[in-house]
Amino acid sequence: MKVHEYQGKEVLERYGVRTQRGIVAETPQQAGEAFAQLGGDLAVVKAQIHAGGRGKGGGVKLVKSRQEAEEVADQMLGMMLKTHQTGPEGQLVRKVFVCEGLDLAQELYVGIALDRHLGQPMLMVSAEGGVEIETIAAERPEAILKLPINPLRGLEPYQARRAAFFLGLSPALVKKAVPFLVGLAKAYLELDCEIAEINPLVITEQGEVVALDAKINFDSNAMYRHPDVAEMRDESEEDGKEVEASRFGLNYISLDGSIGCMVNGAGLAMATMDTINLHGGAPANFLDVGGGATEEAITEAFRIILSDPNVQGILVNIFGGIMKCDVIARGVIGAAKTVDLHVPLVVRLEGTNVEEGRRLLAKSGLDITSASSLDEGAKLICQAVQSAN
Repeated sequence: MKVHEYQGKEVLERYGVRTQRGIVAETPQQAGEAFAQLGGDLAVVKAQIHAGGRGKGGGVKLVKSRQEAEEVADQMLGMMLKTHQTGPEGQLVRKVFVCEGLDLAQELYVGIALDRHLGQPMLMVSAEGGVEIETIAAERPEAILKLPINPLRGLEPYQARRAAFFLGLSPALVKKAVPFLVGLAKAYLELDCEIAEINPLVITEQGEVVALDAKINFDSNAMYRHPDVAEMRDESEEDGKEVEASRFGLNYISLDGSIGCMVNGAGLAMATMDTINLHGGAPANFLDVGGGATEEAITEAFRIILSDPNVQGILVNIFGGIMKCDVIARGVIGAAKTVDLHVPLVVRLEGTNVEEGRRLLAKSGLDITSASSLDEGAKLICQAVQSAN
C-alpha cells in the first residue's frame, strides 16, 4: 500500500524523524493560506501523487509569496502529471503539499528495503542524494553503503554512526543523524513497511538533518495490524479494477495484453502468464482468486476482466486442492451466465473432483472450451484470439 508524501512524513514524525513541515491543500485558496501559515518568505508546492520524479514533470515548484502559491497550486490541481512512474497518461493531481522553504547545504540519500537474497531489511545510504539511486547503484556501486538490519533488534546505534560517517557528516551532525536513522528503521519494522526512502535527506545551513521527501510503502497484507495506517489508503490513486478486486479478496493487477487470466495461486498465475507468452499471446492481467473463492467472487472476477476493453479472450486455470473442481465449474458456469461473456473462454481444471467439474462444463450448454493441461489451454486461447483478429 502506497501513501502520499505528506502521509509518509506524518508517520515518520511519530518516530522522531525530523521532516520538512508542510500543509496539505486541495484548492488554490488553501495553498495560499498554507503559505501564510508557514510564515516564511519561501515555500515549495508539491503535487501529491503516488509516483516519483514529480520535479521533472513540473510537480514541484518554489514560490515566494501567497499569490504565487495560489497561482502554482491552481496550475497543478487538476493537471495530469506525467513522470517515468505514471505511464504516458499521467496521474491526476488532487492535492498539493505546501512545504516550508529550507536553506539546503547538502543532499543525501537514505533508504530501507528488503534484501531478498539475505532475507532481511537493508539500510542504504549515499552522499549523492536527489538523484535516482538505481543510476548510482549501476554506475558507482561503491558510492552506496549497505547495512543489514536485524528485524528483532532493529538498526544498532553503531550501524547508524557508521552510516553517518560514510556520508561524511561532522561529529555534531552524526549525533543528530543517529537517532534520525534509528527512528526511520524502527518505523520500517514496526509498521510492516516494504520500503522507506528519503531522497533527498538534507543538511540545512543551520545544521539540521531533515527528510525533504518521504516515500513509504506498506505491506498490504499486514494492514489489519495498523488500522490507522490503513485509513491513509487513497483509492483514487489506484487502478479502479484493482480496488474493486480487493473488496472480494481477489488479487488483481492490470497488464497490457489481450488474454484475461483467472487462476488460483500466485505461482500458478505466473506460470499461466509465461505459457500464454510462450504461445504468442500476451496476458491482460494477473488475477489470483485464492483458495476459497465463492461463486460471487468468481463472477466478480469475470466482470473485472471483461471491463478491460483490451481483453479478447479468457483462460481459467484452476488447480482444485482446497477448492474442489466441481465447485469451481459451477462458479464459472454461473458467472458466464450472469455476465455478458462475448469473448472466447477456455477452462483448464485439475485436482479434486476434476471429472465432475469437466462434466458440468460440458453439460452447461455454454460456449466453453475445456482443456486438459495448462499448455493446451494456453495454446487454445491464443489460437482463438488470433483467429478472431
